[in-house]
Amino acid sequence: MHHLDQRAQSLLKTLVKLHINDGNPVGSNTLLSTSGLDVSSATIRNIMKDLEEAGFIISPHTSAGRIPTHKGYRFFVDSLATVQSLNPNEINDLKNHFVLSDNKHLISSVANTLSDLTKFAGVVMLPKAKKVKFKHIEFLNLSEKKVLLIIVTDDGSVQNRVLYTNKNYSKSMLIEASNYFNDHFGGCSVVDAKEKLVKEIKSLKEEMINLMSYAIDTSSEESDKDNLFISGQTRLLETSELSQSVTSIKKIIEVFEQRSALLNLLEQSHDADGIKIFIGEESGYHALDECSVVTAPYHADGELIGMIGVIGPTRMAYERVIPIVDITAKILGNSLK
Repeated sequence: MHHLDQRAQSLLKTLVKLHINDGNPVGSNTLLSTSGLDVSSATIRNIMKDLEEAGFIISPHTSAGRIPTHKGYRFFVDSLATVQSLNPNEINDLKNHFVLSDNKHLISSVANTLSDLTKFAGVVMLPKAKKVKFKHIEFLNLSEKKVLLIIVTDDGSVQNRVLYTNKNYSKSMLIEASNYFNDHFGGCSVVDAKEKLVKEIKSLKEEMINLMSYAIDTSSEESDKDNLFISGQTRLLETSELSQSVTSIKKIIEVFEQRSALLNLLEQSHDADGIKIFIGEESGYHALDECSVVTAPYHADGELIGMIGVIGPTRMAYERVIPIVDITAKILGNSLK
């Protein structure tokens, strides 16, 4: 950690806040008039130079002013930001945004709310750990090489999937396969079912193996995608920082299309007790190099349920986004009791 004296910290804080506010590089005269420090403009220029050499700020080539680097934002977030809690009215507004019909709608309304309040992208993830278990399944013949798979899971949800098979299955074969699956895999999660299938493969005939794999694979593909609710991707693309270059736009689109990167990032935050912030390349994903991600876990009855987060440009109002994410996570946890 770099040691910065009080004056340098105070100037860096002012510079970061000014830049977050209007997006412009900040010059030493502006700092002189807004920092409240009783120093000469020469002193300010010297401190700026030190901050720049230490890697906290940088001067964009077109301007005499400076803007924070990712390292500068990191120091700001860790040491300088004064996070205001939301006032009771804002908290009530927040609660009123939530749609409390059922958990799925609640979760997607939380993603929308995060996006509405921050004007960036809101993400909500349901945990991998809470994987549903198969209650029972049924294979039905639809037409040539098309089989309908009905999956009922232990949380009561029913999913229908059309399987395009590489051969035709007789009705009796499908009934046999349904019965076999329910006897052997009922009560298993997708992961358990996969492991079990590998062990039992030797004793199964080929058609059965194919049908069992179809059932398990379609379930696992879907369940992960369903685990992530995203709202406001387009808002991100409209922010001035990210909309200026085609490469940034491509990167952002890639993040949301891949989803797995986002899921992994949110998983990494699982162990954090509260807010975790990834700035720029800290996320480990090239596509998020120009973004910051603010995440928080949400709990119900003391148990970790999932993660929520906001993705925005590194130039985001951290002092506002952090409490929004924090309190939204708490409200969401309480709503799930």
